[in-house]
Amino acid sequence: MSITLENQTDFPLVLEKLEDIANFLTQREIELILCDNNTIKQINAEYRGKGMPTDVLSFPLEGDFAMQPLGTIIISADMVFQKAKELGHTPQEECSLLFIHGLLHLLGYDHEKDDGEMRAREEELIGTFSLPKSLIVRTQKEEKEI
Repeated sequence: MSITLENQTDFPLVLEKLEDIANFLTQREIELILCDNNTIKQINAEYRGKGMPTDVLSFPLEGDFAMQPLGTIIISADMVFQKAKELGHTPQEECSLLFIHGLLHLLGYDHEKDDGEMRAREEELIGTFSLPKSLIVRTQKEEKEI
């Protein structure tokens, strides 16, 4: 399993932790794109009809063939730095949190439709990989605001 990285930013991402997370969940290849807010805003508008930047987008590939990549995860490095500073952890940790979220979407989880299964799996993975719990705290807050 490998992660194919297309880093369009200056963020010096270390792939080791992300590969550990990916290998824990799948043996299929994953494409990871790091971009800026303008790029993710354009992608978000085109594919989701939302004309604003977001932190992470996931695009699973159709089909389930052993040699086929699982899909693409796109992460905004601008959002990574903003949230890391705001929540008091490192950009690498924030990127790992967003990678988990995106990867679970590639694996078929959908927090907008399920009964908390995705959130529970995120919480479990965050503990397994000793990451800050900010993803769980902020997503629970966002769900209460909806």
